[in-house]
Amino acid sequence: MTILVVGAAGETAGLVIPALIERGAVVRGLVRKPEQIPRAKARGAAEVMMGDLTDPESLDAALVGIEGVFHIGPVFAPDEVQMGLNMIQAAQRAGVETFVFSSVIHPILDLPNHAAKAPVERALVSSKMKYTILHPTMLFQNYAQSWGKILEGGILAEPWAPQTRFSRVDYRDVAEVAAIALTEDRLAYGTFELCAPGIQSRFEVAAILSEVLGKDIGVGTIDRAMLTDSPGDMISMFAHYDHAGLLGSALPLRTILGREPRTLRAY
Repeated sequence: MTILVVGAAGETAGLVIPALIERGAVVRGLVRKPEQIPRAKARGAAEVMMGDLTDPESLDAALVGIEGVFHIGPVFAPDEVQMGLNMIQAAQRAGVETFVFSSVIHPILDLPNHAAKAPVERALVSSKMKYTILHPTMLFQNYAQSWGKILEGGILAEPWAPQTRFSRVDYRDVAEVAAIALTEDRLAYGTFELCAPGIQSRFEVAAILSEVLGKDIGVGTIDRAMLTDSPGDMISMFAHYDHAGLLGSALPLRTILGREPRTLRAY
């Protein structure tokens, strides 16, 4: 079967491509810019097409001959909801059988990044496609963005209170779940919270980092007033994290994979 992977050059969707290939699927990547094509091909996409989630005609062209779709929306895009609806509508026009949406844990939260997923989920549930909705929590991969600073400065700093606790997950495990959903029927019509074992505060994460690296890693807090380039929606999300964090169960992911999910220490 041939699967269209939206955002095939991205750090998250790009991980779905090898997971699908391992299960015998052929992948067509969808990217927005020509310079992203080589990266999607390097991930393993058999072919790559350019398209824009705001342009239904480009989506119609990308979906010709496609049996399944993996969709993940661009985070904090002002028209993220419409982009998701456009993809669902285009998939229905193309006669796509299976649609997997990588949403976010707790879309019921009154936070823009979470709430933007709910209308897309609603449209998918109301479609006639065989759907699976994934609710991954905060990603281990987020640490890659600040890894150099952590190593250089010996401080793990984030823009929310250090004592709040989070469930996290390795997106490689999420990608494996997505591949299962696109190539088997056992996850059809399901919505799955996806978290790795372990719920840690920043202090606990710093302790793990110290053990793994063999050097002391301290804890800091980034002053949100200094994040002048961050959108307001992101700042409101950080403020929510000050008192609530993000918490979920590891049971669904462990059950679907039939093994222990990757841990933060392993990552």
